[in-house]
Amino acid sequence: MKKLGILLFALMIGFAAEAQINPHALGLRLGGGDAGGSEISYQHGLSRKTRFEADLGWRNSKYYDAFCLTGVHQWVFPIESGFQWFVGVGGQFGSWSWDDKYYNGNDDDGMWIAIAGQIGIEYQFSEVPLQIGIDARPNIGVVNSNSELGNWDVALSIRYCF
Repeated sequence: MKKLGILLFALMIGFAAEAQINPHALGLRLGGGDAGGSEISYQHGLSRKTRFEADLGWRNSKYYDAFCLTGVHQWVFPIESGFQWFVGVGGQFGSWSWDDKYYNGNDDDGMWIAIAGQIGIEYQFSEVPLQIGIDARPNIGVVNSNSELGNWDVALSIRYCF
């Protein structure tokens, strides 16, 4: 019971503390799972504790092409000296196309819509306007999902802050 009380107290302190939200940040989110691949990432500060992240991903290979647009509203919480963690919820829209030579002799293409969550940790450098982070983005398909349980997308991001 004492550990639960300490955890709740730490969470309350985290919620009351001020995060460092940049007005704008632009960069890359590398990794991106099977859907959209690597992404161009933009963050826009909304308040002292929240921001909006928009990511445009694409994947282009010999047999498979896809793009994915994701928008997530995030709440940001400081940890200590430049480190902060964040959690968010949003949506995702994308499209795919398989070449018939790979996909059992049939062309396959379509689009999907999903609900996306996001949780991660990042570091904001104080000497240079740079942010680096790692996050996980689970999503649950609403339209044309290829998995009933959804997909997990883990990525490393680096952004220039301005």
